[in-house]
Amino acid sequence: MKKRSNAPTQYVICIDNSGYPASLDVYKVYEVLPDERADEYDCIRVIDESGEDYLYSSECFVPIELPQKVIVSMNRRIRESTSMNVQGAHKAISKNQSQRKSKVQGSSRIGRG
Repeated sequence: MKKRSNAPTQYVICIDNSGYPASLDVYKVYEVLPDERADEYDCIRVIDESGEDYLYSSECFVPIELPQKVIVSMNRRIRESTSMNVQGAHKAISKNQSQRKSKVQGSSRIGRG
């Protein structure tokens, strides 16, 4: 993933997801990340449905301006979603470690039998 700059955040709306139906949703708003080299190829770098940033043809999108209130709300939602995903991952890892520990302890008791 590209490093974010201090440039103002830009947004686009997808108008064509041909060839990318799993990665882009038509009429969905996507965040654009600055990428000077992408401009050379008539592409833009967006954060897609995978949560990662990739290059797509700029013809698939139309730039839009969002009201500040919408941007603040979106950023809050992204932070909350990311926080919940991280918490969920930590819980899953902890549960998995506990299950493995129980299996190891259980199998060592059987071996001593």
